[in-house]
Amino acid sequence: MDQANKQRVKTAILGSGNIGTDLMMKITTLSQTLELAAMVGVDPMSDGLARASALGIVTTAKGIDGLVELPVFKDIEIVFDATSAGAHKKHDAILRAHGKRIIDLTPAAIGPYVVPSVNMNAHMQAPNINMVTCGGQATIPIVAAIGSVASVRYGEIVASIASKSAGPGTRANIDEFTETTSRAIELVGGARTGKAIIILNPAEPPLIMRDTVHCLCAEADPETVAAAVAAKVAEVQAYVPGYRLKQAVQIERIGANNPIYLPDVDEKFTGLKVSVYLEVEGAGHYLPAYAGNLDIMTSAAMRTAEHLVRLQGRA
Repeated sequence: MDQANKQRVKTAILGSGNIGTDLMMKITTLSQTLELAAMVGVDPMSDGLARASALGIVTTAKGIDGLVELPVFKDIEIVFDATSAGAHKKHDAILRAHGKRIIDLTPAAIGPYVVPSVNMNAHMQAPNINMVTCGGQATIPIVAAIGSVASVRYGEIVASIASKSAGPGTRANIDEFTETTSRAIELVGGARTGKAIIILNPAEPPLIMRDTVHCLCAEADPETVAAAVAAKVAEVQAYVPGYRLKQAVQIERIGANNPIYLPDVDEKFTGLKVSVYLEVEGAGHYLPAYAGNLDIMTSAAMRTAEHLVRLQGRA
């Protein structure tokens, strides 16, 4: 191993499915501060483990227990969990007992939420950092951008991803996706009330990830709102190049003569309705470009890990 690699922080990935494999490809091809020391799965025939072996990465198909048994485990500092919300509870307990930092790509939400373009520095001391969901990473920056210039009463997001990009772990976490994303829209995005919807689109050929953000917010200058959204899109593009506005920001003024009724809170709303339409094209590190949901999630996770390393003065 050369000197540059010796200085890199050793990491492991739990989960050899779509998300874990895409993250593996990013770390091995893009990161200057992280070294992938182990790839962990439960299916010895998985494509992710096969690709890891071909890259010379240590692998195990015995899950978390197999990871702990590996000789390299003692040197691993950061573990990415790309399995499922249910499995993460066990993983969290074991990894904390061994003093490992955890970056959770499941919707388990054991640790605090982090969206790099919104609250990167808020929870860097936490032993477990949760990356919300792919839909959350794509849309919460927009909710936060709108909220920076006009308080958001209600934020609703709809994430539409290609069915082919959703592996077994993602499918098992649909309920957790909606709950975790909705809560993060409030806690990180700043909306008073948040709601999230996910759609697995079976269309052939597969469609690129699309995200829609609807916000009901206080009165503000429409141009200021649109400028805040554009600035945030550019910020996210710094680590997810395929992230972009699909069309101009749509803003409608809701007057007292025709208010919107919010049944959840039995309240009539007046102010601005802001609609933002996004597209996330994947970088194609593992699945093709339609899998923007993988790209934004794994890019955010890697950026967070690299930021942790920089804060330690090791990059």
